[in-house]
Amino acid sequence: MTTTLTTTAMPPARPFNAEECAALAQASIINADEQAEVLAGRRSFTVKEYLAMEVAGILYEDDRVELIDGEIIIMPPLGEPHESSTDWLNRLFVPPLIGRAIVRVQGSIRLNDRSAPQPDIAVLRERPLSEMGPYFPSDVHLVVEVSDSTLAYDQGPKLARYAAAGIPEVWVANLRAREVTAYAEPSGSEYASVRTYRVGESISPRAFPDVILAVADFMPLVGDESDEPL
Repeated sequence: MTTTLTTTAMPPARPFNAEECAALAQASIINADEQAEVLAGRRSFTVKEYLAMEVAGILYEDDRVELIDGEIIIMPPLGEPHESSTDWLNRLFVPPLIGRAIVRVQGSIRLNDRSAPQPDIAVLRERPLSEMGPYFPSDVHLVVEVSDSTLAYDQGPKLARYAAAGIPEVWVANLRAREVTAYAEPSGSEYASVRTYRVGESISPRAFPDVILAVADFMPLVGDESDEPL
């Protein structure tokens, strides 16, 4: 499967109104002369500028956005199946990885100066609390994206950026098909190894082959198979 760096299936960019543009300039996140570019959607941002927006009260911690290639994109609301799958992945990963890795839920990974995606689950190099700071691709064992309405984005542009950054392994959990595709061995903007696991099968991270997860254990029934709405 090809995972090229493309804008196809990218979620929409977050617009900024005139008041927000003025606030960006007042907080010294942009220059006063750049307000028109931001208002028109032509100004990209660094991770540092993106994080400063929360401090300035322009973005909030619970906003559904992430920074990709300097663009702040809007992510759709989380449905109940998505939340349940993420909860169970966290529950399944944490016990066997205590003392071996950090399991981060919907926290950011700094791919470069202009991209800080927030995967649903990230299995990260364990480090002491005193080493507080961002996690980089070299700190990542595994990323898991739980996908329903964002499947095209997760398997396309986002996956390609993970590969380009050298993330060693990515799982995309397709809730609608009730299957997980595991991508490994990044090369350029693609993954050389691609394998799909379905309900009835088990999957393990390459970094921790002894941690065995049954696909059915984190794949809720959705759509016609469930009374719960997406």
